[in-house]
Amino acid sequence: MSTSRQLAALMFADMVGYTAMIQEDEALALELRQKLRRKLEETVNSHYGRILEFRGDGALCSFNSAIEGVKAAVALQLDMQMLPIVPLRIGIHTGDVMVDGDHVYGDGVNVASRIESFAVPGSIFISGKVYDDIKNQKDIQAVSLGKYALKNVKEQVELFAISNVGIQIPEMHSLEGKGERILQKSILVLPFVNMSTDAEQDYFSDGLTEELITNLSRLKEIRVISRTTSMLYKATTKDVKTIGKETGVSYILEGSVRRFKNDLRITAQFIDANKDLHIWAETFRGKMEDIFDIQETVSVKIVEALRMQLPGKEKKKLQKRYTENSEAYQLYLQGRYSWNKRNEEGSNTASRYFEKALEKDPNYALAWAGLADTYSLMGEYTNISRRELYPKQMEAVSKALELDSNLAEAHISLAISLMLNEWDWKNSEKEYKIGLELNPNYATGHHWYAEWLLYNSRFEEALNEISLATELDPVSQGILKDKGIHFYYSRQYDEAIDLGKKTLELDPNFVPAHRLLSLAYQGKGLFNKAIAENQRWGELTGNKVKTEVALVQIYAAAGYKQEVEKMLKLIDTKKLGGNDYRGMATIYAGLGDTDNAFKWLEKSFEKHEESLCSLKIDPKMDPLHNDPRFTDLLKKIGLDK
Repeated sequence: MSTSRQLAALMFADMVGYTAMIQEDEALALELRQKLRRKLEETVNSHYGRILEFRGDGALCSFNSAIEGVKAAVALQLDMQMLPIVPLRIGIHTGDVMVDGDHVYGDGVNVASRIESFAVPGSIFISGKVYDDIKNQKDIQAVSLGKYALKNVKEQVELFAISNVGIQIPEMHSLEGKGERILQKSILVLPFVNMSTDAEQDYFSDGLTEELITNLSRLKEIRVISRTTSMLYKATTKDVKTIGKETGVSYILEGSVRRFKNDLRITAQFIDANKDLHIWAETFRGKMEDIFDIQETVSVKIVEALRMQLPGKEKKKLQKRYTENSEAYQLYLQGRYSWNKRNEEGSNTASRYFEKALEKDPNYALAWAGLADTYSLMGEYTNISRRELYPKQMEAVSKALELDSNLAEAHISLAISLMLNEWDWKNSEKEYKIGLELNPNYATGHHWYAEWLLYNSRFEEALNEISLATELDPVSQGILKDKGIHFYYSRQYDEAIDLGKKTLELDPNFVPAHRLLSLAYQGKGLFNKAIAENQRWGELTGNKVKTEVALVQIYAAAGYKQEVEKMLKLIDTKKLGGNDYRGMATIYAGLGDTDNAFKWLEKSFEKHEESLCSLKIDPKMDPLHNDPRFTDLLKKIGLDK
């Protein structure tokens, strides 16, 4: 038979630990092998593939279509999760191969084999080429694991893990030692140490840190870790190498600030985190009005050290000055310092500082953006509703963009306003994309855009965005918790529980993690655990009404109808607050009382509750999906597509 060259999708499947299994329990090992072979033949045939080789613990299969190959892999892997469980790992690659009868060889086979060796039991790894073929398939989801240099493979290969329900998504540490991950140049700016005798000058040293982070974040060739993670290391005693390992960065910038009246002395050191090697160190002296020159010089020296060739637009970003007024700049830094406290007092103080900064310089676009962000934060941390704050926020956003249409933070602020307040899905996505194009390192932008994608049932893209946000801000409890919320909405409850617990490991006092755990435990049918987490959430928030509504909903989901009827009478509906009307609807949905469920949903719609954004994807709303009123409501919200 003649040899021919063709493009094929190749799947390697391998039982993990088969040799040890034979030694420990030969009968079980043979039973698992027979199950694998039987299901493999059945699945591969039904997806128009061929088994080219079957060994004692695995197989090589070929498909004419990458889509069919991945669908076969998903079906096979799900079968292997049923008792008796077969610890199977799968790797798939599309490549040019030589075919000689039932023998296939070439680089495509080698790459597929290497990819399979990266996988863990229960997972399916695919190459970037396969992902390009399946990325528009609604019934297949995947998440990027990054680019790797594979042994005996010339080109770098981006690996993806299939993330369908029931398929394992491995932790990144499980890939360590299997190949060299190709890291993007990444930087952590450590909090500059305040060397002044006045502790109140912390706002200036923290502000300088944040300004350098923001400045560098606008460059597309480097990944800059966000402020939240940076501030975790304020006053740390950890060495640079440890910090580099914890954050996964390549380089670290650290320094100190001494300010006496109008005199400044700033020291900075740029360090290779992996080698613990100082690349450069310098001291800058000047007056307060020289601060902008100093910031620019530090940024340029970093770019030079990384041997980066910046296009004209990127150079202008580094040289961009939003104000020449040093007093306005200091007031802006004090505003951001207060804003970052993320509480009611901090928000009120921040608004005053931003307003004072704008009195000094009415054309200070960053101060207008800071004011807009403050109004957004007040909607979360004060008793003032988002709807009431919305006109002020939009006025500030519009002013910021009028002054500087390239201000990424303002576009992101506009995007979330349009999403939550207007349900304007088209224009809010447009603003998210503009903002992230202008500042690809803006963790908050990726975080909020992930929510947009999630609300619109684009689960795979949402997971990619929220994963990128966690890379840029690895210790943000809010982002990590919302990654758990993503898994909850996609019905991957175990993953949601894991992230809820990890969030509490980072900060045992982070209250929203208990709400996530309560939801995820309920999704798994572990109602006692859901009730316990809900109670803890209520104790910490002090919001009696919300806690009661959530508790009654858990009882309804558990099927305790008589108890629910009694509990409903105890809820004072006159005290319902934001998003509680939708909460009442979930209770009746759990009871199967659709008429009352829609009655409360209509009230929720009238009050424009922002929690209606998750109506389409929330498991608690599943009992309502077949009712035409549900489709009508989705249309009114704009989520019917």
